[in-house]
Amino acid sequence: MKDMAPDSPLLRVEGLGIGFGARRGRIALRITEGVSFDIARGERVGLVGESGCGKTITGLSLMRLLPGNARIEGRILLDGEDLAKASPPRMRKIRGKRIAMIFQEPMSALDPVFTIGAQIGEALTLHETVTRAECRERVVEMLAAVGIPAPEKRHDEYPHQLSGGMRQRAMIAMALICKPELIVADEPTTALDVTIQAQIMDLLRDLSERTGTALLFITHDLGVVAETCTRMITMYAGQVVEDAPVDAALTRPRHPYTSGLLRSLPQLNRARGEFAFIAGRVPSPAAMPAGCRFRSRCELAGPGCEAPQTLERVEEGRLARCHRAPDLDLPGAVA
Repeated sequence: MKDMAPDSPLLRVEGLGIGFGARRGRIALRITEGVSFDIARGERVGLVGESGCGKTITGLSLMRLLPGNARIEGRILLDGEDLAKASPPRMRKIRGKRIAMIFQEPMSALDPVFTIGAQIGEALTLHETVTRAECRERVVEMLAAVGIPAPEKRHDEYPHQLSGGMRQRAMIAMALICKPELIVADEPTTALDVTIQAQIMDLLRDLSERTGTALLFITHDLGVVAETCTRMITMYAGQVVEDAPVDAALTRPRHPYTSGLLRSLPQLNRARGEFAFIAGRVPSPAAMPAGCRFRSRCELAGPGCEAPQTLERVEEGRLARCHRAPDLDLPGAVA
């Protein structure tokens, strides 16, 4: 790890472009373009947007878990080291040790033929020198730390023997076992009922506060972001369109798309006695519109929106990809 200034970000993503295929040395089909953001040590950041906007593929790129035919442009700097250029052996040393991921569906991520303890312990033995007894002790302690009852017993059970909530807790234990500096959580509560969802999010927030681990939550659930995160990044059509402290983003959005997401929340619709939604759909990566990518769905589109928009600072700690952002007064989560 390189020596970095104490106030430098843990992770800095610069101009990240992800795509497939090549045409004259360039990406043929772009999924994301020019994605840039920072994550500080211990910070909890929510990455939000509709399905198909590029959230999950951005998270996978941080772990270098993209398909073999994927192409990456830009830089992914973890303490100054560019993960986009790291070799596969180097990534194996980083993945799980310094940056880990919690996947959306634990039954797909866990191997059905190995015990929970063996799968969690594999990461530990890969990155640290421990005896079999020490490994078991550490894994049992971690299972207890994430709230799994009878951890000694669960250590020797298989994924199908655990409930959905316990499987997701086991995934969290697997991500935390080597005390990483950053965890990427991709829709970690989607397959769970509401009560378990709240417990898992409370667990992740508490663990982050206790251990200083930074979290990147990839989600479409703005309620999760409001309760768990300190900052919110909104993506649309493969680009970051707004980046702001979570309270400011939820109450005073500066991009029409962020405002549209907030006005579409069912609980706000009920409170306001109206049904709001964003007309249209996210454009296909194969047919991205020129100029502002949100223009065809934006109620405020006008002159200037036909030109490409850049992510600009509109106030301290706030970025937005809209030339009208400094002058807009948009409705947020508070009526």
